Amino acid sequence: MVNWPTFISQCFNGLVLGALLALISSGLTIIYGTLGVLNLAHGAMFMLGGYAGWVAYTYTNSFIAAVIVGSLFVGLVGVVMERAIIRYFYARPHEDQLLVTFGLGIVFVEAVRFFFGSLSNIVPAPPGLGGITPIGFMFYPTYRLALLGIVAVALLVLYFVLYRTRIGIIVRAGIEDSIMVDALGINVYRVFMVVFGIGAMAAGFAGIVNAPVVSIAPDVGEAILVQTFVVVVIGGVGSFPGAVLGGLIAGEIISITSMFNPGYSYVMLFVAMTLVLVLRPYGLLGTAGRE
Repeated sequence: MVNWPTFISQCFNGLVLGALLALISSGLTIIYGTLGVLNLAHGAMFMLGGYAGWVAYTYTNSFIAAVIVGSLFVGLVGVVMERAIIRYFYARPHEDQLLVTFGLGIVFVEAVRFFFGSLSNIVPAPPGLGGITPIGFMFYPTYRLALLGIVAVALLVLYFVLYRTRIGIIVRAGIEDSIMVDALGINVYRVFMVVFGIGAMAAGFAGIVNAPVVSIAPDVGEAILVQTFVVVVIGGVGSFPGAVLGGLIAGEIISITSMFNPGYSYVMLFVAMTLVLVLRPYGLLGTAGRE
C-alpha cells in the first residue's frame, strides 16, 4: 500500500538516481556534442570505474583511494581509446561510430568477465556513512544521502570546468561550431582527446561512487547506458543543464513508477522520451545542432 512516507522515500531514491544519471549523461552529452560521436561504450566505462575502484579498495581498504583510482583509470582508458581508435572515425558515417563503440563496449565487458568472473562484487560504504539516518518521519540510508551530495559536488566541478575555464569555453564553442574553432588555430584534436577523457572520467566516477548502493558486475553498465541515452534525449543533446534536468526527471519517473509497478518503470520512461521528441525534438534544453 502506498503511503506518504513510502512516497517521499521513493522521491529521495529518484533524486539520488537522477543525480547519478545526470552525471553519467553529462559525460556522454559533451562527448557527442563536441565530437559528434555517439559512444555506446559509455555504459562499459561506468562498469570499468566500479571494477577499478573495487580493485583499489581491495588493496588499500580506502574508499577515497578507490574513487580516485576508478576515476583516473577510466579517464586514461578514454584518452587511449580516443587516441588509438575514435580519432579515425570522426569523418566516418555515424553507423561506423556506433559499431566501433558498441564493439569496444563488448570488449571491455568480456575482458572484465574473463579476469574477474561473472559474480557481483561489493564495495562497502566508507566508515561513518553506513546504516540509516532519521529524517523526520522516516529513516533513509546514510550513504544514499551522502551520494546525493557527492554527485552534486561532482556536477558543480564539471559545471565549473565547462563554464569557467578556457578548455570549457573551447568545448562549448566546439559544440556550437567545431569548424570555426579549428579555423581559429586551436588544436581541436587535442581538445577532443581531453573531452573524451573528461566524459569517460565522469562515467568512471559515477561507477565507483554507486558501487556501495548497487553491487558491480560485468553487465551493470547495460541498463545504465539505456537510461543515459533517454536522459540525453529528454534534456537535449550537447546541453549540460539539459543532462542534469533530464537525469532528475528520469530518476523520478523510474523511482515513482517502481513504487506502483516496477515492470512499467521503463515503459513510462520511454513514454516521457516520446512526448519530449514530439513536443520538443531537440530536447527540453537542447537546440538544433550537429546533424
